[in-house]
Amino acid sequence: MPPKRLKCIACDALARPVYLSAAYSPCIVDVTLERFGLHLTPHKLREALQAHIDKADELTLYDAVVLVYGLCGKATDGLRAGNLPLIIPRAHDCITLFLGGRERYNQQFAACPGTYWYVQDYLERSESEDIPLAIGANTAVDSEALYEDYVEKYGRDNAEYLMAVMGAWAEHYERAAFIDMGVGSGDVVASRAIEDANRRGWRFETLSGSLVLIKRLLAGDWDENFLILQPGQHIEMIAGEEIIRAASQLNP
Repeated sequence: MPPKRLKCIACDALARPVYLSAAYSPCIVDVTLERFGLHLTPHKLREALQAHIDKADELTLYDAVVLVYGLCGKATDGLRAGNLPLIIPRAHDCITLFLGGRERYNQQFAACPGTYWYVQDYLERSESEDIPLAIGANTAVDSEALYEDYVEKYGRDNAEYLMAVMGAWAEHYERAAFIDMGVGSGDVVASRAIEDANRRGWRFETLSGSLVLIKRLLAGDWDENFLILQPGQHIEMIAGEEIIRAASQLNP
């Protein structure tokens, strides 16, 4: 049976696409936005998201909870479903959501991994958040989570070396890409991206965004592009194209 009412928890960097997709949804969709500045501290973002999920359980109004997030520096790794199913796109970060799916994301990354991404809602809110103007997995937003992951896997000395290497690589960006979602005027954001590109010697491109993944998430149209957790399961990051899976027991 398709869901009738959904609780949507989303990053405010996707505010316009989320509200528009909610308006088109056949479901009743109640939206809660969490500020994207929490990406700087993934463990705090994880705590905030879990609190929203738990609150949705208490209200007993919903058929499911949907997260408009990717893995986001491992911030969603470990989130658990309570009494309701929990659905999240299979995505490393929100660029997949803006582009409409993993296939297009992979195509863009393969064509130009050194890309600074610009989107309207993110840049408009950046003035009140002490974070980079660009968005995505290759910006400093995820540096804390990446460092913690390296420490866990390789030890502190090796982690510091790898972060230094990654920092050197990050100096070799070559493209500023503005993703136009077609929701409101993005002229100011595009102008800022062009300004940055000219100043740094990058080429500039405008890419058409796609609402398809977000619309399907908020419409209850869930296929292999989404992870569906049943009550009691939690999100677990894995290697490979699936990115995340449902696990039934937290690691000790």
